[in-house]
Amino acid sequence: MNSADLLTDAFTRIQEAVHSAVEGLSTDDLHVRLDDGANSIAWLVWHLTRIQDDHVSDAAGVQQVWFSQEWASRFDLPFDKGATGYGQSSKQVAAVRVGSPELLLGYYDAVHEQSVEFISGLHPRSLERIVDETWSPPVTLGVRLVSVVADDLQHVGQAAFVRGSLERR
Repeated sequence: MNSADLLTDAFTRIQEAVHSAVEGLSTDDLHVRLDDGANSIAWLVWHLTRIQDDHVSDAAGVQQVWFSQEWASRFDLPFDKGATGYGQSSKQVAAVRVGSPELLLGYYDAVHEQSVEFISGLHPRSLERIVDETWSPPVTLGVRLVSVVADDLQHVGQAAFVRGSLERR
């Protein structure tokens, strides 16, 4: 197994976990917040998808799926179209309302497809390429991709927790 295969496997496991957290839920269930300060499944999955879309498309030098496939207009959220959820207030989290589980999964799957297409063509040496010089030390492509995997896994785990809580009610 090479590094591209390993990363593809990691991103595919995220996709499986996202589907497991979302499939079969009602639209209302997507928006439940366990308390006033908690994140909903809709927000968690939208956010992890936005971060993956933003970070991987930047590293790949391609436009975000959010814009290229017009997901921003399909979601029609009440804040800047470029928002990823990073640093959002509780009020902004509550404003992430999606029309259906299929919309949320459609966007995730489109981002996953673009991510895996990029990752599958990577040569191991390309993981050493600097993609962000604003950090010290500068961030390599390998570190950026692992960071996305780690962030996505944390958020999809939180979504699975919320789903489990809903199922026990």
